[in-house]
Amino acid sequence: MKPEELKKLDAYFKRTLNPNMVVKARPRKNDSAEVYIGEEFLGVIYRDDEDGDLSYNFSMAILDVDL
Repeated sequence: MKPEELKKLDAYFKRTLNPNMVVKARPRKNDSAEVYIGEEFLGVIYRDDEDGDLSYNFSMAILDVDL
């Protein structure tokens, strides 16, 4: 993802979910980014621009030990 996309997504996650969330670029991947709170990895944001409609999908796994 482009740096301006990462900034917009970072601001959205901070504003909407938690001000401590951070969106970071993924090494060797340009279609997705990683989401963290502090050093804890939360999930991945995937960029979807199929059919000319741009959207982002956030995927987060929840382990049973975390419940």
